[in-house]
Amino acid sequence: MEINTNLIKELRERTGAGIVDCKKALIEANGDMEAAVDWLRKKGLSAVAKKSSRVTAEGLVAVNVDGAVGVVLEVNSETDFVAKNEKFQNFVKNLSKIAIKAEDGNVEKLKEAAYESHTVNDELNSLIATIGENLTIRRFKAVKGDKLFSYVHNTVSEGLGKIGVIVAFKNEGTPENIGRQIAMHIASTQPLSLSKESLDPAEVAREKEVQKAKALEEGKPADIVEKMLAGRIEKFYQEVCLLEQQFIMDTDKKVSQLLKENNATITDFAFYVLGAGIEKVHTDFASEVVKIVKGE
Repeated sequence: MEINTNLIKELRERTGAGIVDCKKALIEANGDMEAAVDWLRKKGLSAVAKKSSRVTAEGLVAVNVDGAVGVVLEVNSETDFVAKNEKFQNFVKNLSKIAIKAEDGNVEKLKEAAYESHTVNDELNSLIATIGENLTIRRFKAVKGDKLFSYVHNTVSEGLGKIGVIVAFKNEGTPENIGRQIAMHIASTQPLSLSKESLDPAEVAREKEVQKAKALEEGKPADIVEKMLAGRIEKFYQEVCLLEQQFIMDTDKKVSQLLKENNATITDFAFYVLGAGIEKVHTDFASEVVKIVKGE
């Protein structure tokens, strides 16, 4: 597979590694981006840890809570200008209300839902024609619980921004300030799971493979590597499992300790970071304008 400059540039942006190392990683991985990221991490050459797959795209993330049910929704656009468009904002807000009653996570079913006198998909197509950009309903997730708290980061309008979080608690006695602080914590740390037990085993297996290869690359003896793995995986849990993380507003405490002190229990949470995982095409804006002016 041909390793072009765009691939090298993307890998460098995602990992912070040097150009030569990025090219070598892509060659070793036969052009597979995720495998190249892992190769760099194994060699200790990646400057970015768990957030390597988070890239930017445009649009809005919405949160909406209605009683014991909340939803986080992402709608994407081609440029960030659209996020400031009032019609687009109203569409995303209305869609977040409709999504609460839709089949969880089923975007195609959501498109078929009623939107005023027509369907969501009809409204979406009308908006595309009006705004002049391609718009996509990317994903949504519902959260249910006795007490829900939400948080929106980089807010552009009420309930709309670039990161949206909803966290559910077991009972209604959870203090308001604790619920909001936990939601803000999730926006900052972006955990993969609530606990060690709920973490995808595939994520753990992948991390073990990376850490083992990295330790061997560092020249550690094989028998020592196995002993080191336990500690490194425990550190991994502390980075990606919400209950194991240090609370961002008081790093002397784990989140689990904070909850215990306030007699609070988290049952579920969901968050979206705008554009996470989307491969964004980088274009030379000045060149595009010149082409338009020349009619090319």
